Amino acid sequence: MFKSLFHWKVLLNIVLAMAFFAGLVWLTFRWLEFHTNHGEEAPVPNVMNMTVHDAIKVLDDSGLEYEVDSFKYDPKFRPLQVLAVFPSPGSNVKNGRAIVLKVNPKTWAKVAVPDIIDRYKGLAFNQLNLVGLKVGDTLYEPSIQRDAVLRIIFNGSSIKPGTLLPKFSTVDLVIGSGPLRNVSIPNVVGRTVQEAKKIIAQALFEVGIVEYEDGGKDESDIVYYQDPEFGAQRDQGMQIDLWASKKTPAELQNKIKQLDEMYRPKIDTTLAPIQYNEVSPIEQKPQTQKVPATTEQSASGNTPNVAKPKPANTQPAASPNSVPKQNGTAPQATKPVEKPKPKKVVIE
Repeated sequence: MFKSLFHWKVLLNIVLAMAFFAGLVWLTFRWLEFHTNHGEEAPVPNVMNMTVHDAIKVLDDSGLEYEVDSFKYDPKFRPLQVLAVFPSPGSNVKNGRAIVLKVNPKTWAKVAVPDIIDRYKGLAFNQLNLVGLKVGDTLYEPSIQRDAVLRIIFNGSSIKPGTLLPKFSTVDLVIGSGPLRNVSIPNVVGRTVQEAKKIIAQALFEVGIVEYEDGGKDESDIVYYQDPEFGAQRDQGMQIDLWASKKTPAELQNKIKQLDEMYRPKIDTTLAPIQYNEVSPIEQKPQTQKVPATTEQSASGNTPNVAKPKPANTQPAASPNSVPKQNGTAPQATKPVEKPKPKKVVIE
């Protein structure tokens, strides 16, 4: 067995196999050196603070690849300015190695506009500030949604939620100022239900009950009656009820009269208006005191003319001989006070 192992033919095969394996390894490494440019290096050029277009041109001339990565926008630097290079400038890299350039973008990164339609303006302002958007002008227009956001405007045109805008951009908001008062009701009689709904919505009213004569819900039916009527004064946001049919309004005069009697009763203005007069309270007459009649008065039955007694004079009557004295003045003569003469009562 050992003799056959050390036979020259066996040894020759082993040597040939080892030589083949060594040659294969050598060829593999040579291929790797050729493929990876082993031993061939180039210095990284200094492209700091260049514009990205100039930096790319320099790297192309050096035989180096490049990748551009945007930093967050920094207003202190120029747009598209190279702020960092990796590997650092001056280091040796193989030809074909990708050089990473950190570049300042043109403007702030874009953010999505949040959905603030029909939201209260205070909440809308907070949501815009959270994503980095600023609120410019606030425009008000009549709407039943008071203080709610109706539209978002950017650079004079309306935009939808989700639109990408540069961070810190300024947007304008259209906000509802509330419904108008005493607005004329539009005329939708003779229109289809679909057209009537559009007209009512444009006038900022609401569509109320829609009653179809055949019980269906075909919006191509013609409106033959509406309540409130055309020209009535109502506040915006009020409901307008509709009656629709496949027939024309001229063919439904009886139905229209019935609806008029129900919703628009006529008031007779020929009757005199009812007047309400205030009743004054009953005045009570003062009670008079009865004077007891004398014997002669009771006998004759006549009422005598009795003189009313006068109040007695509380001051003492001055005597004609008494003269009042005054300090430093001449005495003045005083007239005697005449006593009232008693009146006689004559009984006939």
